[in-house]
Amino acid sequence: MYIGTIMHTDLVTVPPDTTLVEARELIESKGIDHLLVVNRKGRLVGIVSGRDLVQNWASPATALSAHELNYLLDKVQVQMIMVKTVVTVAPDTTIERAAYIMQTHNISSLPVMADDELVGIVTSTDVMAVLLQAIGMSDDSVRLSVLVDDAIGRLADVTSLFKEAQINLQSFFCWPDSRYADISHLVMRVAPADGERAIAALEGHGFRVLTRYEKDLRPFLPAARSV
Repeated sequence: MYIGTIMHTDLVTVPPDTTLVEARELIESKGIDHLLVVNRKGRLVGIVSGRDLVQNWASPATALSAHELNYLLDKVQVQMIMVKTVVTVAPDTTIERAAYIMQTHNISSLPVMADDELVGIVTSTDVMAVLLQAIGMSDDSVRLSVLVDDAIGRLADVTSLFKEAQINLQSFFCWPDSRYADISHLVMRVAPADGERAIAALEGHGFRVLTRYEKDLRPFLPAARSV
């Protein structure tokens, strides 16, 4: 899936001279957490998050009166606190690439640009929702995992067992375990009614099935790697 599929196109933008008071009121009224700052030509020049506003909001624990605080805040503009080096993506960026970019840059949103034009925004919440859907996360499923060595045909070995047992896979993904070289977790989700049969099918062909957290994974390593 691509960012263009899930991005928000009903953009809330503000000019650089928007005050912090105005920005906060807009974020609260729109129920959003980011404001895109654009210049008179409609070009993206910065981004401000709710966290930025909180960090730059004057504390009431000062000697200033509420009136004085509001007066000062009404003079501070978003261009003074906005992030000017904005990380952006194109609509054809994959969801997983967007997640990687957010993690790498420690950010929670990505404006979407197409031919230098601002066309959307996507947040970490949007990306997380898609990834959870992709891995089949739901209450109506059973999670099973097996550790396998990195060899051609391992995926086919597992899926063929489910085919023979007439068990439908709701989702399937794998990730390498950094603690063991060339070892990956194959993580599967099946319907609750198929859970026991799935475990029996896997264990009947030598796979050691994980159904819960195990501190020591050595007993679950493929036979050739268990020592």
